[in-house]
Amino acid sequence: MSRNILPVLITTTLFHSAGFVEAQQKTANYDEAKIAPYTLPDLLKTSDGKAVKAADEWTKLRRPEVLALFEQHVFGRTPAPATWGKVEFKVTQVKKDALGGKATRKFIHISLPEHPAWQGMDVMLYTPNGLGKPAPCFVGPSFGGNHAVSLEKDVPLSTRWMRPNKEKSIIDNRATEASRGNEASRWPLEMIIDQGFAVATYYYGDIEPDHADGWKEGLRAVLSKDGASTEWKDGQWGAIGAWAWGLSRIADYLETDADVNAKQLAVIGHSRLGKTSLWAGAQDTRFGVVISNNSGEGGAALMRRNIGETTAIITKAFPHWFTRTYTSYAGNESACPIDKHMLIALAAPRPVYIASAVEDTWADPKGEFLSGLHAEPAFALFGKKGYGVTAQPAIDSPVGDAIAYHIRTGKHDVTDYDWTQYLKFAKRHLVK
Repeated sequence: MSRNILPVLITTTLFHSAGFVEAQQKTANYDEAKIAPYTLPDLLKTSDGKAVKAADEWTKLRRPEVLALFEQHVFGRTPAPATWGKVEFKVTQVKKDALGGKATRKFIHISLPEHPAWQGMDVMLYTPNGLGKPAPCFVGPSFGGNHAVSLEKDVPLSTRWMRPNKEKSIIDNRATEASRGNEASRWPLEMIIDQGFAVATYYYGDIEPDHADGWKEGLRAVLSKDGASTEWKDGQWGAIGAWAWGLSRIADYLETDADVNAKQLAVIGHSRLGKTSLWAGAQDTRFGVVISNNSGEGGAALMRRNIGETTAIITKAFPHWFTRTYTSYAGNESACPIDKHMLIALAAPRPVYIASAVEDTWADPKGEFLSGLHAEPAFALFGKKGYGVTAQPAIDSPVGDAIAYHIRTGKHDVTDYDWTQYLKFAKRHLVK
């Protein structure tokens, strides 16, 4: 295939995927009465039938089992460190008077010297000035790149492949000057800095372009012995696993930065990147708080409910996000040995915040709420409290303790209202 044809085919594939999802959104079930009865897998029973009754039994026995089940059936196994070797950090730029003097901004290039074919990832870190101590930090991936997160005009424009979006001025799969700041509303940097928190983010496409063949140009191909000719097997990692790997490499860097308290990290993500934050938080216990914003199917929502987006829909539209095994549960969710309450439970006893939006019926807000509710027994083993309620709360009325939840007014997005809750939550559980 010639290089000048490939971008056209990729774009066509994306349009077909977008059209498929749009059609499914119009015809999907949104009626609770039409959900077939289901039984959730037992969270506190080991594979050999032993009841888990204590925190150490969860930590030593059941949690490793559940983590392995998600590797095999949903996200795939992240390769061992020996696969990627040394991780190199290079601070490429420091601006001490960012955000009108409120913050210091750094750019850090993270690369793998043993795998130069991977172009690496560019992390943007804002830390508050005048705090007098290392700052707690939110860590999360962005959809649009660093230049889209920040309104500062001197942030370098990403040159990586991006999903086409005329409204956000992504033209020919590339960012343009007009795309600057198009994600800034989702990252209220000054609000976060004013509350004494740092923010570290990277463009998820630095790891792997988000289309079905994106892995051929990304990290997964580079780390595979077969490169771009790899045939992915059951249990091998998908794009979500690779994007989550990037979040852990940011945590690696933050452990070396004196301006950040690496023992006070909160991982956060929205939509497909909310699925990513949940998986990163499940694997990497350095993230002391885990936040899922509108993560839906494949994230916080129970897969067995079959309302809004389903396993069948998501694995047809975005098979590259998951390990190959997950597609076998399309229309056959009851055969899957896990459900997403178990994903939430993998964070225990670390606090988790799950957020929904009332207009985001595609993501099944009630299913997102129920996952947290059914994860409570794992947290209870550690003496941690969950929601404190059993019914989904009223709109704009947050509930919970170690597991918290809100459903807010509005659509599928990240808003200042969401961030207000996350900042309160992080202060309560990270900054003690």
